[in-house]
Amino acid sequence: MAFFIGRDREARRAYGFDEVAIATGLVTLPPEETDVRVRLGSVELQFPILASAMDGVVDVPFAVSMSRLGALAVLNLDGVQTRYSNPQEVLDQIVRAAPGEATELVQKIYQEPVQERLVGERIAQIKKAGGLAAVSTIPQNAARLGPLAEAAGADILFIQATVVTARHESRSASALDLKAFCRRMKIPVVIGNTVTYDAALELMETGCVAVLVGVGPGAACTSRGVLGIGVPQVTATADCAAARDFYFKKTGRYVSVVTDGGMATGGEVCKAFASGADCVMIGSALARASEAPGRGFHWGMATPHRYLPRGTRIQVGTSGTLEEILFGPARTDDGTQNLVGAIRTCMGLVGACNLKELQLAELLIAPEIQHEGKLFQKAQKIGMGK
Repeated sequence: MAFFIGRDREARRAYGFDEVAIATGLVTLPPEETDVRVRLGSVELQFPILASAMDGVVDVPFAVSMSRLGALAVLNLDGVQTRYSNPQEVLDQIVRAAPGEATELVQKIYQEPVQERLVGERIAQIKKAGGLAAVSTIPQNAARLGPLAEAAGADILFIQATVVTARHESRSASALDLKAFCRRMKIPVVIGNTVTYDAALELMETGCVAVLVGVGPGAACTSRGVLGIGVPQVTATADCAAARDFYFKKTGRYVSVVTDGGMATGGEVCKAFASGADCVMIGSALARASEAPGRGFHWGMATPHRYLPRGTRIQVGTSGTLEEILFGPARTDDGTQNLVGAIRTCMGLVGACNLKELQLAELLIAPEIQHEGKLFQKAQKIGMGK
C-alpha cells in the first residue's frame, strides 16, 4: 500500500524487524525434531547461518571452525587476509586505534594491493584444515580473483557490493557480465546485495545460486545515513522472496534468498525466515565470538572507501565462544546466543518442520512487540531492555 507523502508523491510503507511479530501456529513440535538444513547450489549446510565476509569476523581459523560446526564463514578476498602476509599485525593496529582515528587508519591499511598468491594460500589453508572455503570479492575484482579462487579449490564464490544489479552502465569502464561469469565458473556463485523484487529477479536470471538481500542494515554500516538508501529488512526479504518464487515457477530453478545484515538476536533471525529467507548472513553477532579476529571490534566492508566511507568501526565486545553463540548454552539474557536453538524453538512453536514451512508463518504488524510488558527490563537495562 502506498501513501502520499506530498502532492502527487507516493511512498510505499516498509517494515523492519522491530515492527513485526511471528504468530504462533495450530500445531507445536519438539524443537529437536525440526530440520534446519539448507542448500546453496551444491553446498549443503547443517544450519542456515553464514558468517559475513568482514575482516573483524572471518579469518582462516574462524572459517574452519564454522565449517566444523556445519555452516559457512565467508572470507573477504579484498580484505587484510589477502593484502598482508601477516594480517594479525594490521588487525592489532585497527583494534588499538582510538575511535577518532579508526576510519582514517582503515583507509590507509586497505590501500595495500591484494596479493594474488595470498588468495590461493588462504583457500589452501582452509581446505587443508578440512573446512569449506567460501570467499567473497567485489564485482570489479571478480573477473581476476574468481578464477584464482576456483583454481585454488574454493567451494563457493560470493560477489558482493553495497548494491549489485544485473545491468551496470558505464561510459568509463567495462562492466562485469554476470551471466557470462556465472556460466564460466564451475563453482556456485552468490550475488548481492539487492533489496527489490525486479532487481532480485534479474540477478536470478544470471545463473547465480543465491542472492544477498540488504542495503545498509548492518551494525557497522553507515550507508543509510551517508547515502539515504535502503529498504528495511522484512520488506526487502519478502519482496526478494516473491521474486524467487516467481522465478522458480517460471524456470523450475530455485535461487536461494539470503538475508544479509540487521540481525543480532535469535528473534530477528527467526523473523528473517518468516519473511521468506532461506538463509541468513550475520556479522556483528559473530564478531562477538572469542574466535573472531577482530577481538570484539567490527567494521563494515565499505569503511575503507578512500573518498566516501560507508561504515565505521564499532566495539561489540566478546560474549562467548562461537559454539555458544550458535548452539548455546546461552550465558546472556538478550537472545544473542544459541541462535540455532532459537530457530528450532520458533519452528516448533509455529509448527514448522523445516525452513520452507517457517517461511509460511503468519506475520503481524506489531511495532510495540518489543516493549509490551517490558517496563522492568527496560528500567533495569536487562534482557530486552538493553
